[in-house]
Amino acid sequence: MAVVVYVESENGTPKKTGLEVASYGRAIADAQGVSLVAVGFNLMDHERLNAFGVDKLYNIDTQGAIYFDVERYSEALAQVATKESASLMVVSSSADGRYIGPIVAVKTDAAYLSNVVGLPSQYEPLQVKRTCFTNKAFNETQSTKERVVLSLSSNSYGLHEKPGTAEVLSGDYPVSSNSLKVESVEKVTDKVSIADADIVVSGGRGLKGPENWHLIEDLADVLGAATACSKPVSDMGWRSHSEHVGQTGKPVASNLYIAIGVSGAIQHLAGINASKVKVVINSDPEAPFFKAADYGIVGDAFEVVPVLTEKLKARMQ
Repeated sequence: MAVVVYVESENGTPKKTGLEVASYGRAIADAQGVSLVAVGFNLMDHERLNAFGVDKLYNIDTQGAIYFDVERYSEALAQVATKESASLMVVSSSADGRYIGPIVAVKTDAAYLSNVVGLPSQYEPLQVKRTCFTNKAFNETQSTKERVVLSLSSNSYGLHEKPGTAEVLSGDYPVSSNSLKVESVEKVTDKVSIADADIVVSGGRGLKGPENWHLIEDLADVLGAATACSKPVSDMGWRSHSEHVGQTGKPVASNLYIAIGVSGAIQHLAGINASKVKVVINSDPEAPFFKAADYGIVGDAFEVVPVLTEKLKARMQ
């Protein structure tokens, strides 16, 4: 018996979401008295997982293929889960995690529970706490299936180290009949990614133009944060669509989300509601974002943000 977790990685290094899933899986494995088995692809820095109590790691060589292939990845996960007699599998709530989770559930005849935000409150039958209504409420969900795939919401459990030594095994990389071929992927390598960021600084049309985006970037640099934008900003070409957050963009579940010059359309709020602390800076006191924010500053961003950046910079020196 085992708990199987899918550890996402980038350039051979486990992502923060992968380490969080490993932490979560370790806690469940301890509660059930079973082993924790991780599955990764092309992991070069797999020793990192030793700090999070992984008992066994299937490090699968993708034979030169460096891009996420959901058909082959899901089949490999399903094979490991079957081999290890896993009753519980855990993936992250990243785009890849939400893609692969339901497919693994189908392949293993398991239930799929998304948006999980805490450890199970009971195991027979399995019951977990989940967010619902675009993170505006919670529910307790039970599954009567023998196998369950959980999708863990980002930053909901955190990183909890439990040093150990993982047995590293190889695994088969399944043959694929997928006709989809990835030609190239463009990545920004010198910035914090939105998916892994603890802090996100976002800008909207209130910044009046791309030439003023240094306000967002300067504040983000001081905080070690990722930068993001609202949909209108990416639609107008001020920023890349990769920075667009919201219901129709990338979901955000950061510990701190700072919105500057963002009015707070319902689609935007739905995509960032999972963030723990939300701060808004806007000159319009009637902006919808103020109703959803934990803290708000009514003021001109061109006056407030430079002062805030300098104060934070001085404090962190």
